[in-house]
Amino acid sequence: MINKEELVREYLPYIKKIAYDLKRNLPHNVEVDDLIQEGLIAFLQAIEKFDPKKGAKLRSYLLTRVKGAMYDYLRKIDWMPKNLRHDIKLVEDAIVNMESDTNDIDFEKIAKITNLPIENVKRAYNELTRKQLLMLDSYISDDSELIDKIASDENPYSYAINELLKEQLIEAIKKLDDKEQLLLSLRFEHELSLKEIGKVLNVTESRVSQLLAKTLAKLKKYLGGE
Repeated sequence: MINKEELVREYLPYIKKIAYDLKRNLPHNVEVDDLIQEGLIAFLQAIEKFDPKKGAKLRSYLLTRVKGAMYDYLRKIDWMPKNLRHDIKLVEDAIVNMESDTNDIDFEKIAKITNLPIENVKRAYNELTRKQLLMLDSYISDDSELIDKIASDENPYSYAINELLKEQLIEAIKKLDDKEQLLLSLRFEHELSLKEIGKVLNVTESRVSQLLAKTLAKLKKYLGGE
């Protein structure tokens, strides 16, 4: 029999870590305590639903449901106004289409291409980075209900679609160069923060943010994203 109180004590540090890691890529109006609360609620619900007979590992199952609940919450409190979304699209297109031998982000050049004030470009770039990290992290972590679907035969169509999308993502990642693949691995496979990645690569946190922004923009293009 599963001891709920013992599990909460054991997993609370992990739930907090997930929340604080997400908070690094979010604006100030998103409260980390709200993320933790959503995660805890999902955690308790997941304990009730967990069925080891379906083959899912308890840790993977619980933390996936926690992440899924936090992402669902973030989708509900959409913080971006329409004009900022428009600027983000322009900046993202400019980053992808700019011919450059480096991964440096040239804000002045982007401002000329997009006809946006440089302040707008920088703000859009910062929000673009947040958006990209959250979207890919959410996708790789899977939807909060996905493990239920995978662990049973109740929804084979959804499972098949998800597997196809994952195959496309894998193929798109293969098109990236070794450094870009390493960045994605450090961020999404090993779940390092931008600061931690910077220490591994011996670059600043802002530099990591720039590298990831361009890498994720390229990945979206390979996936046929708009």
